[in-house]
Amino acid sequence: MKIISWNVNGIRAVEKKGFVDWLLKSGADVVCIQETKANPGQLSQALISPGAEVPQLTGPAETDGATNGILYHSYFSSAKKPGYSGTAIYSKTEPDSVETMGDGRFDDEGRVTIAKFNTEKKDKKLAVISAYFPNSQDAGARLDYKLAFCDAMKEKCDALVKDGFNIVLCGDYNIAHKPIDLANPKANEGNAGYLPEERAWMDTFTSAGYVDTFRHFCEEPKQYTWWSYRFHAREKNIGWRIDYQCVNPSFIDKVKSSVIMSDVMGSDHCPICVEVEG
Repeated sequence: MKIISWNVNGIRAVEKKGFVDWLLKSGADVVCIQETKANPGQLSQALISPGAEVPQLTGPAETDGATNGILYHSYFSSAKKPGYSGTAIYSKTEPDSVETMGDGRFDDEGRVTIAKFNTEKKDKKLAVISAYFPNSQDAGARLDYKLAFCDAMKEKCDALVKDGFNIVLCGDYNIAHKPIDLANPKANEGNAGYLPEERAWMDTFTSAGYVDTFRHFCEEPKQYTWWSYRFHAREKNIGWRIDYQCVNPSFIDKVKSSVIMSDVMGSDHCPICVEVEG
C-alpha cells in the first residue's frame, strides 16, 4: 500500500500545474492533501473525481483512455474561512468511514481528515490521517492554539490505537523536530516551526512510541520538504523538513520505505511517501 502526503498550498493553484495528471500517475493507493484553500463547491469535477468519466460515482469503477482505469474517491474537510487551511484525502478504495477531529476549534479550520479502512477486520484496521498542523506564527501568536491542536492530535492517535487501529499520521506538522531537519537551525531558534515548545511536543510524541518513518530509514542531513519561495531557496536546498508520516510503534515493522519526493514541483512543499505491507 502506497500512501503519499502533500501540502499543495492551494489545490486550485496546483491543478493548473498538472496535479490531476500527477495524481493519476502516482501509483498511490491513498493521497493525503493539506492546505487545500477551497471547499468542494469551488472545485472542478477533475479534482472531485479524478479519473472518472461520469460525475459523483459512489462505488469502485474503471474508466478508459488516458486515466488507465484509475479512479480516486475524494473527501474534503474545509475551513469556514474562505481560501484558508483545509485537508483532503484521495483513495482508490472507498474507506469504511471518514471523520474529522470532532472538535470545533480545529474542524472549523478543516485541519484534519481521517479515513478508516478494514474496520471489521482484526489486526488489519487502518486509519490514515491527513493533518494540517497550525503555524505558531510570528512571536508565537498562535502557539497556544498550535499546542492545543498537537495535544488533541496525540489524544486522537492514542484513542485510535486503543481501538485496534494502526495509524499513519500524514501531514504538514509545521515543526522541524531537530537541528538536522532545517538548513539554519541556529538562526531559526526563535522562529515559528522551530520554537522550543513545538520541538518539545515532537519529543513527547516520539517518546510515546510514535515513529517518524523517514528518520527510521534515513539519518542523512539536508533532507527537506519545504523551501521558501524567496532567495532561490529550493534551488540552493535551503529548506526545512516539516512534513511527516508517523506510525504507531507496533506498525513500524510493516513500513517498507519512507521517502521525500523532492523532484515533484507545484508547491513550496514536496510530497512524501510511505509504502506499507498489505
